[in-house]
Amino acid sequence: MEMPERMNNKQPHRVINAVAPIRICDLGGWTDTWFAGHGTLLNVGVYPYVEVQIEVWPADGVTERVVIFAENFGDRYAPSLGNRVWIRHPLLEAALELMAVPDDLAVQVTIYSEAPPGASTGTSASVAVALIGALDRLTPGRLTPHEVAYRAHSVEVDLLGRQSGIQDQLCAAYGGINFVEMFAYPRATVSQLRLPDSTWWELERRLLLVFLGRSHDSSQVHEHVIRQLEGAGPDCQQLEDLRSTAVPARDALYAADWAGLGRAMIANTQAQERLDMALVGQYAHRVINIGREYGALGWKVNGAGGEGGSVTLLCDTRSYAKRALIRAIQEDNPLSRCLPIYLSRYGLRIWEGSRPPGLLPID
Repeated sequence: MEMPERMNNKQPHRVINAVAPIRICDLGGWTDTWFAGHGTLLNVGVYPYVEVQIEVWPADGVTERVVIFAENFGDRYAPSLGNRVWIRHPLLEAALELMAVPDDLAVQVTIYSEAPPGASTGTSASVAVALIGALDRLTPGRLTPHEVAYRAHSVEVDLLGRQSGIQDQLCAAYGGINFVEMFAYPRATVSQLRLPDSTWWELERRLLLVFLGRSHDSSQVHEHVIRQLEGAGPDCQQLEDLRSTAVPARDALYAADWAGLGRAMIANTQAQERLDMALVGQYAHRVINIGREYGALGWKVNGAGGEGGSVTLLCDTRSYAKRALIRAIQEDNPLSRCLPIYLSRYGLRIWEGSRPPGLLPID
């Protein structure tokens, strides 16, 4: 689809940028859900970020006021808003519906992510957080990061009717390393871990994110698990086992106890597997086995688990062993990718690019 003529020929009056990190190593996952009721979690926000950019023009003479450019898919189009029928990219369209672009403005919204789709790293939550944060700049008033996270969660749960916990949206909004206590779904408090630089750098050096080469797609398995947990109640042993991994991981990080952190990661992955064997798939097991062979201290199947997706490994002290591990993983499965990651000290960030000379901001 071609851009409207005004948008092709004129510089935008405003350019709003927003980025949000993705999430890895989510300890206590599944306990941030409606059927768990309450939860205790720890997760880590990392680069590569999700990026959103909104170009803004006056709406005068523009037929299609809102254009979505889903850059990863090469898909540019004007969504049909106002009827709550979202087809091509429902998450993007529902977020735009919720935030309501002012009638006097025309926008192109570009979304881009370097994280592979279906990697079980909370990318859809990061997209929603970055998009809502950017759209918030078009209207008077400002949402806090916490409020942005809850609006993003509402898009998935209330508008799209999806199963979604709250931790991914909170990680995208806050960034860093988060200890999350959900006291009554979906209400939660977030405590960010403040670590010495040396601990931060060492954790960053030891972590390895392995995309298994297949998009995460296990909705049937997840529905089966949810039915089981819903029937068992919020304080069942399966959920308690998952909740119990976050505090030891937090304490291990404060103490720079890498073996302790690794044990918490392994305990969480084993607890996932007790929910359903299919939550730790064959390709994840292959990565875990190679990691064990090369001295990895811990492993966590990211997200809810299932076939495909990704695994976080915690490597030992030797950098050359980590590089050898990466080679072994990629030789075992050429479709797998060890994704470069950096810990994100910040969560949602929003700013405006420079305006062309002589143009005033649109209020």
